[in-house]
Amino acid sequence: MKPDMRVSFAGIELTNPVIAASGTFGYGIEFEEIVSLDRLGAFVTKGISLEPMAGHAAPRLIHTAAGMLNAIGLQNLGVKEYVAKKLPPMQRYPQCKVIVNVFGCTVSEYVSVIEQLNQAEGIAAYELNVSCPNVHAGGMAFGADANSLEYLVSRAKTKSARPLIVKLSPNVTSIAHMAHVAAEAGADALSVVNTFLGMAIDPEERKPLLTNVTGGLSGPAIKPIALRMVYDAAKAVSVPILGMGGIINTEDAVEFMLAGATAVQVGTASYADPRAVERLVKGLESWCKSHQMERVASLTGALEVPRA
Repeated sequence: MKPDMRVSFAGIELTNPVIAASGTFGYGIEFEEIVSLDRLGAFVTKGISLEPMAGHAAPRLIHTAAGMLNAIGLQNLGVKEYVAKKLPPMQRYPQCKVIVNVFGCTVSEYVSVIEQLNQAEGIAAYELNVSCPNVHAGGMAFGADANSLEYLVSRAKTKSARPLIVKLSPNVTSIAHMAHVAAEAGADALSVVNTFLGMAIDPEERKPLLTNVTGGLSGPAIKPIALRMVYDAAKAVSVPILGMGGIINTEDAVEFMLAGATAVQVGTASYADPRAVERLVKGLESWCKSHQMERVASLTGALEVPRA
């Protein structure tokens, strides 16, 4: 018997719980000749800002042990161009839900992007990237300060015509606390987690390998920490969790769902294998069949923790 692969969160029903993560899948439509887009549960666009951004100078992506560091600098064509040119072609793939990642350097920039997106068709939800520097708080990331996070999420929620997902930064003391703050401020779901801040140095040249000096660490190297953060966040809030961080195979996805994730996002794996997300969809369905599972959604939060 074919398992039911549907999952629901924040009023959105996905045909399966596998989502292509922001920054690793472009604007989606670029993958239509490589991936069967209608097989995906959803994808998240690269970050969309109010105005176009060129990003950081190269080198801005380097390999690390079991992962990579990136300092792309949120390069994108801006919200107006995105709505006009990149969003419409995705309507050819109605099964693949479009989640737009939104960012800004001020609260008003976030709000302005959301207000423009509200007028567009074919968007299922917004994912708020709170790892951006708040220029009004000395450059500290919105997601690293509870007060800034609360204010941003509450303002964004009041302006959002669609479900609001908040993508939490892992570079905090307590992910559970920040998850609670975001949920209380109005987040309909949480993406856990964004990349970890890291750096790499050329010992011969005695210079950083990235032009930006630091970058975001992703890939299998972060999986154990990301998995723990999903578990902590899921225990702290009642809103759904979208788990991510080093997922490359079926078992990884199952682990994140057992830890409390309703759905999972696959990112860095797409660099090594552009069909990784579609492969994970097939793999997860096969896993459910082999384990006689009727519904993939029953995996969420099903971790059996021994009592002390």
